[in-house]
Amino acid sequence: MSEPEIGAEAEVVLVVTPADTAARLGLEPGESYPEVLATRTVVGEMERAAAKLLRPLLQPGQLSVGVRVDVEHTAPTPIGARVVTRARYLGRDGKLFLFEVEARDPGGPIGRGRHWRGIIDEVRLLAGAERRKDG
Repeated sequence: MSEPEIGAEAEVVLVVTPADTAARLGLEPGESYPEVLATRTVVGEMERAAAKLLRPLLQPGQLSVGVRVDVEHTAPTPIGARVVTRARYLGRDGKLFLFEVEARDPGGPIGRGRHWRGIIDEVRLLAGAERRKDG
């Protein structure tokens, strides 16, 4: 299996909607979160950017999956703001692919860190998930 060149970069863009905010996370009475970009959405965008770099490596039936994230979300982003998230390939870490990730809005950086991804057969992944359903 080949891999991206060290230093290769990819980016994804998101315009923040109400569905992307922390306010949508409250599921129980009394839970309240701000109407700003949720950390889980920032992490998801970081995963998307890194996954974009791995797409050319995937064989039919394969997916890239997130395995580890070590990131910080440092600034609030309002609804309507454009967020650009970049991933830069740092190389292999054993069987995993390692990326430096950063997200920015018009005010500057909002998050950064590292993200590890693996490549797996979709059938194997789904079978493993199914086995976990009933314990």
